[in-house]
Parts: sequence; structure tokens; C-alpha cells
Amino acid sequence: MENATTRKVNVWDTYVTKKDGAIMHFDIVAPVETTNTATIYDYGRSYLETKNQGGQPLTSKQCRLCHVENFRAEWQADIEEKGYFIIEMEGCR
Repeated sequence: MENATTRKVNVWDTYVTKKDGAIMHFDIVAPVETTNTATIYDYGRSYLETKNQGGQPLTSKQCRLCHVENFRAEWQADIEEKGYFIIEMEGCR
């Protein structure tokens, strides 16, 4: 297995309109091997459920591949458990 410093992840830039009309901005971080966009959107929807925002639209309009980044150790537990990590940016709390 590659060590953490050589592993890569894709970062999906995501903007969702919350139920109250405010914008929620977060990044979905997933291994580069996860190439199915439907899987990425499912990850985002699962996260939205944890924020009481289930049912809000999350498609290619709201979520786009932004860039590839080196894997960070603080993401490991969530990626191993759920397949992804969320970076909360704005309006997530």
C-alpha cells in the first residue's frame, strides 16, 4: 500500500441551498479511485442528512471536482469508515 504522503484524493467543491435559503459550502474529499459521481453525490447527501438538510438538491450543479490533493492523515479515519471526509467551509453549522 502507498504511504499517506503519496496517496491522492479528489476534492469536490460543493454548494447547497439550505432549507432556510442560506448557502452551505463544503468540500467532499474522496480517494482518487472513487470515480463514480453518483457515489460522490451520495456522500454529500449522507452528510446533508447529518445537518438536517436531507432532501436538498445535490447534483453536478452543486458539486464539482475542484482539484487533486495529497492525502492528509486527519482524513484517514473518516475515509476508512465512510469512504469520504467533509471539510466544512461556510454555513455548515
